[in-house]
Amino acid sequence: MPDESTNSGGQKSPEKQNINRKDSSSKNNQNKRLNKRRYYNRRRTQSEQNSKPSQPQNQPPRETFKKKFSFKKVTILVPLFNEQESLKPLQNEISLALVKIAIDYEIIFIDDGSTDDSLTVIKELRKANNRIRYISFRKNYGKSAAIDVGFKAAKGDAVITMDADLQDDPGEIANLLAKLDEGYDLVSGWKKKRFDPIIKRYSSKFFNYITRLFSGINIHDFNCGLKAYRKDVVKSVSVYGELHRYIPVLANWQGFTVSEIIVKHHPRRYGKTKFGISRFFKGFVDLITVVFTTRYIRRPMHLFGFLGAISFFAGLVVNGYLTYMKIVYEEFLTNRPLLFFGMLLIIVGVQFFSVGLLGEMLVHTNQDKRDYSIKEQS
Repeated sequence: MPDESTNSGGQKSPEKQNINRKDSSSKNNQNKRLNKRRYYNRRRTQSEQNSKPSQPQNQPPRETFKKKFSFKKVTILVPLFNEQESLKPLQNEISLALVKIAIDYEIIFIDDGSTDDSLTVIKELRKANNRIRYISFRKNYGKSAAIDVGFKAAKGDAVITMDADLQDDPGEIANLLAKLDEGYDLVSGWKKKRFDPIIKRYSSKFFNYITRLFSGINIHDFNCGLKAYRKDVVKSVSVYGELHRYIPVLANWQGFTVSEIIVKHHPRRYGKTKFGISRFFKGFVDLITVVFTTRYIRRPMHLFGFLGAISFFAGLVVNGYLTYMKIVYEEFLTNRPLLFFGMLLIIVGVQFFSVGLLGEMLVHTNQDKRDYSIKEQS
């Protein structure tokens, strides 16, 4: 018996055709919705991947730092002067950073004669954490003296120096140690993005440029307080006066390798900076001291003899010219200032020679007191 849904010509009835059209259209709609859902899922996955923060090249991740260092113990050296508000948060941040890299450590606070309650705060921190040590001066001797005493007291295989004003980021300790573990002896931080007054930023750039020019060491921030040292460096370098900013120069002169990495810098949270404009004048004088002590302390004649020779021969040329004018043109020389200038150059040249000779005599007299940096021996 023929199906009622078909007519005599074998064609489907209009009702059946409508049902088939509805089924096919619903399937098409489902496919469209499925394709649209897949498309948006792919877009969401790509956007999530692009939104993930990428780690800087050559910089290990800070939060999941799992590198095993060759150092058994690290000393964190913190010189300070009147920083009572920042000591507790600084100690917490340092401890948290060192716990993440799972390394034995000690923290040494050097109180440079603070007049506030900094020493009291340090003693409280010491009671809560036996890894903390401190040294307190009776008066303010300066940052170089604090660092020098801290170097002598450090027991770690590696030493990290950082300021107490919370502008240095303790999270950079792992990155400094990683760079130090590449084989360098000293790693200096570079505050590429600084949160300091504009005068301090530009004067610091000028100071660093002059230091690079005179020292020949190609790093960008000599005065950054955040640095990492191997034990051999801190036990070999003597820091005095205002020479703490020139430690990379002193270390390089003794044959140690120096490098740098970019570090984070934060705005100052408490108090005011302890350094005034006078430090730049002192720094320039100290730069001359460092250049002389690192290059000419054992050969003073190379410096004074060179300057003396230039001055002496310049004076001879001037006076020779005046003598020629006197003989050929019979000029009167008593009223010529050039005559006195030539005589002055000759006298200054002789004096430079004399100073150089005296320096050489002192060096040869104290030959048995030469200090050499020995890497290893058997």
